[in-house]
Amino acid sequence: MNIEPKLFDDIRPFTDAEAPEAILGLIANPDFERAFRYVKPDLDWASFSQFMLTFKTVKDFKEKLAYEVVTNIARSTTFSLTISGRSRLPEGHVPCTFISNHRDIVLDAAFLNVMLYDVGYGMTQVAIGDNLLISPWIETLVKLNNSFIVKRSVSGRQQLQASLTLSSYIHYIITQVRESVWIAQREGRAKDSDDKTQSSILKMLNMGGEADILTNLMALNIVPVAISYEQDPCDFLKAKEFQQKRDCPDFIKSKRDDLLNMETGILGNKKRVHFTICSPVNPQLERLDRNLDRNELYARIAQIIDTEIYKHYRFYPCNYIACDLLDKANRFALHYGRNDKQQFEAYLQSRLDKIVIPNKDEDYLRTRLLDMYANPLRNHLLTQAY
Repeated sequence: MNIEPKLFDDIRPFTDAEAPEAILGLIANPDFERAFRYVKPDLDWASFSQFMLTFKTVKDFKEKLAYEVVTNIARSTTFSLTISGRSRLPEGHVPCTFISNHRDIVLDAAFLNVMLYDVGYGMTQVAIGDNLLISPWIETLVKLNNSFIVKRSVSGRQQLQASLTLSSYIHYIITQVRESVWIAQREGRAKDSDDKTQSSILKMLNMGGEADILTNLMALNIVPVAISYEQDPCDFLKAKEFQQKRDCPDFIKSKRDDLLNMETGILGNKKRVHFTICSPVNPQLERLDRNLDRNELYARIAQIIDTEIYKHYRFYPCNYIACDLLDKANRFALHYGRNDKQQFEAYLQSRLDKIVIPNKDEDYLRTRLLDMYANPLRNHLLTQAY
C-alpha cells in the first residue's frame, strides 16, 4: 500500500521538526502550568521550563517527561502497577495493535506505555477521541506524547471519511512506520465494566486494508490487553452518570464533566493495578471461515478478543465481594475475609456519599457500583467453558 503521509496531517502526532515550537507553546500557556501543578504542586516553573527546552524530539518528550510524570502518578496513586504476559509479545519487536478494555480516560494507555518501555518493547502511538481535547493546550500535549486523534464530533458522510482516514493511518503506522498502536475496544469507557469489543471498532480497522476482512485485521497484529484496577477513582462519577441517563435519556456530559473525570482518574487512589498482555489473536483468526456473513465474522472476531481479555483479568477481594453482595450469596467467601468485606462496604458508602444529584436513588447507585466490580469476574467465569 502506497500512502501519502500528508493525508494524516490533521490527526497525526507532531513530528520531531514540529516538537520544539509545540513545547514553546506549552511553556507559555498558563493553563498548562496550572494543570501540571496538580501533579507537581511544588514545581519550580522556571527550572522546569528550561528543562523542557532541552527536548528536541517527540521521543525526548515521551522518555524524559511523560515517562517520569506517569511513573510519579503510579507511585502516588497506586499500591502497585504490574504487568504480566510479556512472553506473549511478538519476538523481534514486531509492531502490534494493542486493544484493551477501557477503565481510565488517560491512564490506561499511559500506564501501558510506561510498562512496555520498562520491558524494552517501546511505547505505542495512542488513539484519543477529539471530545477530550477540551483546550488547545491539551491537543498540543497529546500530540507531543505521540497520540493520534479519533474524530468523533463529525457526522454523516464526514464520519465515514474520518473512519477511513483513521483506519488508513493505523495500517500505515503498523505496516510502514513499524510502530505499535493502542486503541480501546470501544468508544468511551464501559462504565459498568461489562467489557465488550464493539464491531464498529473492527469495521473501522478493516477499512484501511486492501484485502478481505481477516487479511486486513491480521496485518494489524492485534494483541488484546486485560486491564484490572482494584479501585476505580471514577466509579462514583460513572454511577452518577448512570442515574442521570436513566432519569434523562438525552443527558450528555459537559466538557467540564470530561475534565473532572480526567482529573479524578489521574489523581485518585487506585490501589493495585495490573495489565496482562494476552495472546495475539492471529492464530485464532486464521481458523475462522472467510465465507461467513460479514456481521457474523465481526461478531466472532469480537468474541475472540473479549474472551482473551476475560480470561486474563486479575481479581481482588472487592470483585468477589461485589458478586456475593449482588447475588446475596457466599459463593466466593474463600476469596475474602470479614475485614475485606467491612472495608469494601465502607468504601462503597464513601463513594455514594460523594454523589450529589437531584432525586438521588441510593439503592440504584449502589447496585451500579457493585456491577462495576462484579462484571469482570462474571465475564471471566463465562470463559471457563472455552
